[in-house]
Amino acid sequence: MENLSKRTLIADCLNKIGDTVRVAGWVQTVRAHGKIAFFDIRDHSGLLQVGGFTPELAHQMATLDSQDAVIVTGKVKKREERYVNLSLPTGSIELEAEEIQVLQKSSEMPFDMGGKELHLELPTLLDYRSLTLKHEKVRQIFIVQAALAEAFRQLAKELECTEIFVPTIAAGATEGGAEVFPIDYYGRKAFLTQSPQLYKQMMVGVFERVFTIAKAYRAEPSVTTRHLSEATQMDIEIGFIDDFVQLLDALEFVGTGMVKRASDAHPEILASFGVEQPLIPSRVPRLTLRAAQKIVSERTGRDLSKEQDLNPEDEKDICLWAQEEHKSDFVTITHFPTKKRAFYTMPDPKDPEYSLSYDLLFRGLEILSGSQRIHEYDALVVKMKEKGVDPKNFGMYLMAFKYGMPPEGGFSFGLERLTMKLLNLGNVREASLFPRDMERVDERFSETTHKNTQKT
Repeated sequence: MENLSKRTLIADCLNKIGDTVRVAGWVQTVRAHGKIAFFDIRDHSGLLQVGGFTPELAHQMATLDSQDAVIVTGKVKKREERYVNLSLPTGSIELEAEEIQVLQKSSEMPFDMGGKELHLELPTLLDYRSLTLKHEKVRQIFIVQAALAEAFRQLAKELECTEIFVPTIAAGATEGGAEVFPIDYYGRKAFLTQSPQLYKQMMVGVFERVFTIAKAYRAEPSVTTRHLSEATQMDIEIGFIDDFVQLLDALEFVGTGMVKRASDAHPEILASFGVEQPLIPSRVPRLTLRAAQKIVSERTGRDLSKEQDLNPEDEKDICLWAQEEHKSDFVTITHFPTKKRAFYTMPDPKDPEYSLSYDLLFRGLEILSGSQRIHEYDALVVKMKEKGVDPKNFGMYLMAFKYGMPPEGGFSFGLERLTMKLLNLGNVREASLFPRDMERVDERFSETTHKNTQKT
């Protein structure tokens, strides 16, 4: 007999058939049929049908509302074969209620949360975020996201990286551009970091190989389906590298490994989103930027000979090529123009017009960017000045390069972007718990605030 002073998780009820148990959770949907009634209860482990088979219990169940917090005491029973719900892990059992205790009533719902899909426009989905996150379909997004982050940590450790925790307030603009959020820091000017880049490079001199999961801030003056003002970056930096290829091997090992492990852990969620298992090749196809542009031009007729990067349509087309020719949802693009990359990016010694840089594309979208770095102090200072970056604002960063910085490089994944593409979501905001962009910080700003926003 179960100890009724102790709560039983819904998932564990599968092993409690015939026992009386006590479960706690939220009411999902109520189905009242006169003298009998049913409702679904959810806790963090799963969903379970509760049945009320006396007039008193049926009446009480009929008064329950979606999202009421309740405790139910009852007997776990096996369902008749004709009533088994094959789409639910606990669909072979139900809880025959004996007592229902309402811990907290929910206010009246502003929309229906009972269906398998939550049919809301994106602004409404975000306006009611603390509520819509409770919907099973929305919750699943962040179950997959957690699996991606966990896999990233595992794979980084397999590369013998040490986890570090970096600041999000910096004295200078990390990338040297204008897309930064300045802040008043005790009367002095500082910035929210555009990436963990400079700090993880400094830590190469301490641990040699490091990784971090950190927030990054970009003040980009546009609203797109793929950009956030606050994003989660998963970064790795590796010292004492042998060559550029070693970095490519590492990023592909982590990128494909994350997607495979998260997909293998939650195939039922991918199926519920109607997406196929990802195509993960034994070897990811690699192309220089110019080679990729040539392929896209040949396939589409677009002239890309003067373009300095891949635009969103190019990324989709080269990924389609990778799927068709290499059975791969991934493709690595290397050697972007040096002048288009950050000051710390190493130019290719064989052709300094291009850099030892790379992007990893997944299902039509860039999910990673990185490069081999300039590790020699004097060369780094020269490149900073060429890029209009004042070395005086980066004293602590440059200090690390005065004292034996080895050849090194690294890369950074966008967690929300990767989640979006794995589940084929329409907007990266759906893959952010509480997205920050030009239009909102938790709540939407007034229309006048962003009426001149450039939509792309």
